[in-house]
Amino acid sequence: MDLNFLNVKKYNYIHLSAGDLLRAEMKKTQSKYKDLISGHIVNGTIVPVEITCNLLKIAMEQFNEKNNQKNFLIDGFPRNQDNIDGWNKVMNEVSNVQAILLLDCDEETCVNRCLKRGQLGSGRSDDNAESLRQRIITYENQTKIVVKHYTSQNLVKSIDATGNIKEVNNLVDIIFKILSAKD
Repeated sequence: MDLNFLNVKKYNYIHLSAGDLLRAEMKKTQSKYKDLISGHIVNGTIVPVEITCNLLKIAMEQFNEKNNQKNFLIDGFPRNQDNIDGWNKVMNEVSNVQAILLLDCDEETCVNRCLKRGQLGSGRSDDNAESLRQRIITYENQTKIVVKHYTSQNLVKSIDATGNIKEVNNLVDIIFKILSAKD
């Protein structure tokens, strides 16, 4: 499910999508990583952690410098153990993970939503059946480990994402109200 519909600003959070940052970097003609990123996105595999962490860190620093913004919803990251290790190495001193949101739905719903997003002109090279099959394999083999890791730390907030956008947004709102109250 695409998180662009979420209005986390009202809770003093900035939404950063790892995928959006990677796609933006891929479009930069001067980027030394554009071909590498493109290959990973098309193949449904995970971009090296150094690249993703660096892009996230730069974006977070820019928001912090401009708006003194320190609360972020990071969408689509971490996706494997290497991502966790890289995050801890690069960001541990400058970040505090408050929660991991798991938007949980069955595989068929997930695939149908992504295919529909592609049909509606998302412009994403990975909104196709083959890339989605690979992404599901990646999820099963690598991302479930991330969920387990953060569940053991009581950080996972699982949300039933089988409903429509409004229903899912209402559930996410509840989580953010709780997180905001802790600040």
